Amino acid sequence: MPNLKDIKRRIQSVKNTQQITKAMKLVAASKLRKAQLAILEARPYAIKMMDVLNHLAARCNHDLHPLLDVREGDRTLLLIITSDKGLCGGFNGSIIRKTAQYLKDNAQNENSLIVAGKKGNDIFRNRPVEIRQDIIGWTKGFDYLKAKETGENLATLFAEKKVDRVFMIYNEFKSVMQQEVVVEQLLPVIPEKVEKKDDTFVVDYIYEPDEETILDQLLKRYMTVEVYRAFLESSASEHGARMTAMDNATRNAGEMIGDLTLTYNQARQAYITKELIEIVNGAEALKG
Repeated sequence: MPNLKDIKRRIQSVKNTQQITKAMKLVAASKLRKAQLAILEARPYAIKMMDVLNHLAARCNHDLHPLLDVREGDRTLLLIITSDKGLCGGFNGSIIRKTAQYLKDNAQNENSLIVAGKKGNDIFRNRPVEIRQDIIGWTKGFDYLKAKETGENLATLFAEKKVDRVFMIYNEFKSVMQQEVVVEQLLPVIPEKVEKKDDTFVVDYIYEPDEETILDQLLKRYMTVEVYRAFLESSASEHGARMTAMDNATRNAGEMIGDLTLTYNQARQAYITKELIEIVNGAEALKG
């Protein structure tokens, strides 16, 4: 027969855990609102930036800038974005699985990583792949200046022909319940083809100071904006995943408390019944 004290101790332990998960859910919800607002504000700018780049690149000579250089080499650099903390459902696992699958499918290439987040670094530092840089602690305050620094680092590695392609793997925020893993080519920049039926296609630009300088500044801004957007998407996805995970954990704890309370009541009733039977038997024995 179960020990009543042990059951009560387990119930109290689960209640304590439930309080923690509920608090973590509220904190994640608060952070999610800020992160969601930030990504919703950044997306239109990033889309318009790519639109301008597409129209400019459709007219310019791609030899004007090294970031437009499409090469045949097999040196691939992956920027993967994970979190620094756990307890966020499948957020990190999906990124790690996608990266591992990419490395497996492209094992013939010379692959290397830049890993953002402690969780990703903990996994891949023990794998047979080169880690060029780790960005640990980014979730505490990744801002536009840090995105610019990361974007410039990637651009330098590509321009100096130390890598031939650069990809980003991150979680794109869809909703609180849904995050989608994205594998996005960052370099070389391959603008989308602009349809010639587009009215703006037949209109050329007047460049000031000159075409090469404008293209250089635009590509640098594009690199910063794309990296910044990817980190914002990851931040919102992480908080959404943690909020969902903690909500599920809180509900599961409630169900466990209910089951343990039922077990406690059944055991308590069994003890009471047993004691009553012993009293009745004792009374009958005295009568005999």
